[in-house]
Amino acid sequence: MFRGSIVALVTPFRNGAFDEDAFEDLIEWHLAEGTDGFVPVGTTGESPTLSHAEHERVIELCIARVAGRAPVIAGTGSNSTDEAISLTRHAKECGADAALVVTPYYNKPTQEGLFRHFQAIHDAVDIPLIIYNIPGRSVVDMTADTMARLAELPRIAGVKDATGDMMRPLWTAERCGPDFCQLTGEDATNLAFLAHGGHGAISVTANVAPGLCARMQDAWAAGRPGEALEIHRRLAPLHRAMFCETSPAPVKYALSRLGRCENSLRLPMVELTPAGRAQVDAALVAAGLID
Repeated sequence: MFRGSIVALVTPFRNGAFDEDAFEDLIEWHLAEGTDGFVPVGTTGESPTLSHAEHERVIELCIARVAGRAPVIAGTGSNSTDEAISLTRHAKECGADAALVVTPYYNKPTQEGLFRHFQAIHDAVDIPLIIYNIPGRSVVDMTADTMARLAELPRIAGVKDATGDMMRPLWTAERCGPDFCQLTGEDATNLAFLAHGGHGAISVTANVAPGLCARMQDAWAAGRPGEALEIHRRLAPLHRAMFCETSPAPVKYALSRLGRCENSLRLPMVELTPAGRAQVDAALVAAGLID
């Protein structure tokens, strides 16, 4: 099972191209700070604006650099089932430990359509699949009933739950069983999600504060809820700031302030406004990451 602090990695750019050196440096920093796993080319990795060749290269480089030191869950979702199968096959061939597959966006499939989409990917590729349920971006919400149907398939391993609904992990565990991996995709809900039976987070904030995010997860797992809450409170302004404008603009700016990569995004994503920069700066100070 995947658990702990799993980072939804950014894709660094330099002069408009994938900055491989910065990407590899980020991975080494995360490993040194205790990050438990990696998700390349998710939404935070600006996957919608990457070419297929770039998408594949990011996954390949992440797997090669991590070199088995932590799980790699490759982002392979698409609103085209055939394209999702192709991307998932590539991830499997590269040696990814699992694939993160988002619910199809824009198409607005029914619950039966969602089931058949994930069933088709499951049947086509022999790799564990994590369902990425994010109604705010995909405009469809997979119900616990549909997830329970999918959980009966042997390679449907869990969910990245970005609903923000703190009853959802309880309903999901009830329908899918305690071994179904539940990871929150909303950093602000980390501790509540764990208290309701979750197993960890696929985190945007972990890009910026990997050590603190890992320590919070470790403290909870070790039975030190007071310490976990203290760290969660310290991170709360950062969780809020990472979404003060559309992600990943805030996290890219924050990483540039830490000297980890350039503050560079691809259209239609644009850099933070001055007000957004001020909020991120204040959150970085509150978390003790800059003076």
